[in-house]
Amino acid sequence: MVRAHQRMTVRGSTFIRLLARFADVEGSQSHSSLSDRLSQWLDWNHALALSTALDGAPSHTPATGGVTDDDYVRVRSSLVKAMADDFESPGITHHRPGDSSARHGDASEATGFTVFRQRYLARQRAMQSAAGNLRGRLRDMLAGQSTAMARLAAVDAAMELALSPREQALLAAVPALLERHYERLRQARATPADVPVSVLPTAATHDAWLNVFRKDMQSVLLAELDVRFQPVEGLLEALRTCQQGHHV
Repeated sequence: MVRAHQRMTVRGSTFIRLLARFADVEGSQSHSSLSDRLSQWLDWNHALALSTALDGAPSHTPATGGVTDDDYVRVRSSLVKAMADDFESPGITHHRPGDSSARHGDASEATGFTVFRQRYLARQRAMQSAAGNLRGRLRDMLAGQSTAMARLAAVDAAMELALSPREQALLAAVPALLERHYERLRQARATPADVPVSVLPTAATHDAWLNVFRKDMQSVLLAELDVRFQPVEGLLEALRTCQQGHHV
């Protein structure tokens, strides 16, 4: 298999730093261990399922279909393109200076974030669906490689079942954080003296703050995409390693 995608860096910290900056809060490194944090997320049913996956003897059955590096790159690229297209579409812009509506207080700005929220939620749904589809197909492929890989697939399935509800609940809060950032930038345009210079150095112009927000929102989307695709990348790397071992 051609190794088309080399980057496997963890980007969760980037995602958290962006959200902390846009929410105007200090983001600090957690001092609790991974096991401590997981214990707060897993109830006894999920812990039992995970223990069974770790200690059990999963069946090793031939897989149907498959996922290649090209499939991964194609799916991820289509999501990135959709994010970029969102910010090029007319429906996500406001009135420009000089428009009659702009001179009368820009009533559209009062509900302007609604469009951004809808776009963000749509992209979240697309990311969740694409990542889930790839993850499931990769587990099927791993289960057909060896008993060890079948156990890895079972553990991943148990982890997804246990952690996905908490993950989705946390990610669902992202649009609200972005809305706070949107409002701060919009208000800085009107009263820049009341907002720190670090928030928006170019707050004096109408389009400047909105362009800043669009870029910020796109950065958050890309960082969230990295977070959502981490399990997919991990499974794909395991599949590569296994298949390379078979060819030695």
